[in-house]
Amino acid sequence: MNFGDLNDLDFKHGIDDDSDFIPLLSIEDEDNMRNEKVPEILPILPLRNTVLFPGVVIPITVGRDKSIHLIKDYNKGDKTIGVVAQKSDSTEEPNGDDLYSTGTVAHIIKMLRMPDGNTTIIIQGKKRFKIDKYIQTEPYHKATVTAMDEEIPLKTDKEFQAIISNLKETSTQIVKISPNIPSDASFAINNIESPTFLVNFISSNMNAKTSDKQKMLEVPNLKERSLLVLEYLNKELQMLELRNQIQNKTKVDLDKQQREYFLNQQIKTIQEELGGTNFEQEINEYREQAENKKWSKEIKEIFDKQLSKLQRMNPNAAEHGIQTNYVELLLELPWNEITKDNFDLQNAQEILDEDHFGLEKVKERIIEHLAVLKLKKNLKSPIICLYGPPGVGKTSLGKSIAKALNRKYVRMSLGGLKDESEIRGHRKTYIGAMPGRVLQNLKKVQSSNPVFILDEIDKVGSDYHGDPSSALLEVLDPEQNSTFYDNFLELDYDLSKVMFIATCNNLNTIQPALRDRMEIIEVNGYTVEEKMEIAKRHLIPKQIEESGLKKSQLKISDKVLEYLIDTYTAESGVRNLEKTISKIARNSAVHIAKDEEIPKITEEAVLKILGPSHIKDKYQGNDIAGVVTGLAWTQVGGDILFIETSLSKSKSGKLTLTGNLGDVMKESATLALEYLKAHPHLIDADMDVFETHNIHIHVPEGGTPKDGPSAGIAMLTSLASAFTRRKVKKALAMTGEITLRGKVLPVGGIKEKLLAAKRAGIKEVILCLDNKKDVEDIKPDYLKGLTFHYVTQMEDVLKIALLKEKVKELN
Repeated sequence: MNFGDLNDLDFKHGIDDDSDFIPLLSIEDEDNMRNEKVPEILPILPLRNTVLFPGVVIPITVGRDKSIHLIKDYNKGDKTIGVVAQKSDSTEEPNGDDLYSTGTVAHIIKMLRMPDGNTTIIIQGKKRFKIDKYIQTEPYHKATVTAMDEEIPLKTDKEFQAIISNLKETSTQIVKISPNIPSDASFAINNIESPTFLVNFISSNMNAKTSDKQKMLEVPNLKERSLLVLEYLNKELQMLELRNQIQNKTKVDLDKQQREYFLNQQIKTIQEELGGTNFEQEINEYREQAENKKWSKEIKEIFDKQLSKLQRMNPNAAEHGIQTNYVELLLELPWNEITKDNFDLQNAQEILDEDHFGLEKVKERIIEHLAVLKLKKNLKSPIICLYGPPGVGKTSLGKSIAKALNRKYVRMSLGGLKDESEIRGHRKTYIGAMPGRVLQNLKKVQSSNPVFILDEIDKVGSDYHGDPSSALLEVLDPEQNSTFYDNFLELDYDLSKVMFIATCNNLNTIQPALRDRMEIIEVNGYTVEEKMEIAKRHLIPKQIEESGLKKSQLKISDKVLEYLIDTYTAESGVRNLEKTISKIARNSAVHIAKDEEIPKITEEAVLKILGPSHIKDKYQGNDIAGVVTGLAWTQVGGDILFIETSLSKSKSGKLTLTGNLGDVMKESATLALEYLKAHPHLIDADMDVFETHNIHIHVPEGGTPKDGPSAGIAMLTSLASAFTRRKVKKALAMTGEITLRGKVLPVGGIKEKLLAAKRAGIKEVILCLDNKKDVEDIKPDYLKGLTFHYVTQMEDVLKIALLKEKVKELN
């Protein structure tokens, strides 16, 4: 049923000129209405989507010009009109064929002018009629009509009385369970006395189509009409009951969803008041970003699941931030996003030569590596590890490789790293959890195949947080890193397309398993000539630019450059050289800023700018017995060191070692002494000399720790010189390990040691015969001025090193 119209009027209604309230139609009123005569000719008012029944009061909004004209004319007269329903609601200007032939005589109760300009009339149905013939179409329709009488059952008809009772009961039930019908409608139904009006009242207000209501109007017999109305009511009741059953089943879920919805809306409002972000907008942005990702179906499903989880979370929950970070990580990681490689080896060679002077062996190995990648078309090859002293360009070599391959470049410093989670990330259960630095760097560079520099891999530490070196085993294994597992991501990520290049200064501190996974490429130090060329090509232009100078305002001659290198730098690389050039450039900038004349850069000017040199690696002569020049390898390149031996008379024959020496170096000193004791004829000495003198071996610069076996032959020579008081050959240096059998063994770091010897002014070098191949690998130009003596036995060392000339005093 539909009591919307009654609700608008107040259905205890009826409106006339004198009062806003008329009682419901009584039996007496109905008899009077039935006895009224129907005019032979009536103006016809078409109704859209409405059927008027006798006795029923309804409001009608009049909009068509013909209808307005009709109402104005007849509202002034007897106010009696004919009302007929249209067959189709869409017809704007209906003719006779567009209207039903059965209608209702209506009385205009009141005409109202509404605020919006429309005209509304309140009409009451009187009697039914049938249209015989239309006699006028303008300005509105008129027709001749015939009244239709009601066939009313007798009061003794119990079946009819039962039907009426059922109509009331069914209508009341519909009013109770329908949410759209006012509850007072049942009061109106129960107070209707006339069966005819009850049937018409229910027919007018029930929820039925216009065509169905027209059928009810056309049935002449009231009993038959009552049965038809009851049939429609039962259908409506059944539909309402079914609807309510479905609603009751879903009510709990709907109420819960509505409750969550309203709570979330309140949270959003509070967040907006506090200046927070629009949460729903963020979720939508995440979805839009996900549409452009190149991830697999599996990753897509995981992302959708995690985004739904985030959407359900309370934004104030502690886990909300971690979940947001996780979703953003999935979005920001470069899944399958790779740059196209440029395997033009000629171009790569040109870039390497342009960026780095020298390092021919290293460049050759890198070109070989790129050639293999070009042919194999994958990165299942050993990880490169550039090994050498600081300042020789290991890190910048990696940048040049990235430039040559047209790949993105990312650098990750491992120096001082002690926490395994820095590599593998934290589990999401921890507050403040984040992915490891490997994935963070890939996210930053937005590429799945960059050149990835692992800087200072030899300086990775370990503590109770775990061992990062062990975590790097998976990262740097081409057979495993295609399924790298990060604790925060909790998914396998493919690192096989990443070109990893590690750098280190010392191989001894790298875990053996990790070292085994890398291909070591040694980057040796530079000669003086190479340093001069690097300074002219790279360092000086760079400092001119950084100091704001013009090219003509800073000129350093080759002589001054060589002076800088020899006097103020003692290194394998060029880092300290760059610092000295930078200081000279800044000094020139000061003069220019003060509008002073720029002084010419000479050796005297350099001394004034930089101050006196503190380099102590110059050869110090052979005037004192027991002092021998050794060659050492340090983390900053090659160096020379002095082994000093002093004898003092005593009855104990005690050996004392000083100079911050490590265990291996102390053992070398002991070995040298024991060998001389076992072979005193080598120094033409009696055994008594060892028992009547205390022996003190010292290596200067005691603040610097020293260790390793390389100084073995130097210690032997120093002891022999001290005991025999014979001078050591002038401008001679040596390096080599000794054994108790008198053998001389090879050592490492030959190139750095020889460069240090040349810097110090050494002319001759004693080496083990097995180190000859290392010397041959060095460019002959670098070795000009050096003479080499290759030995296999300790006695050969003494024959070459000791002169027959003795010093005047025993020290």
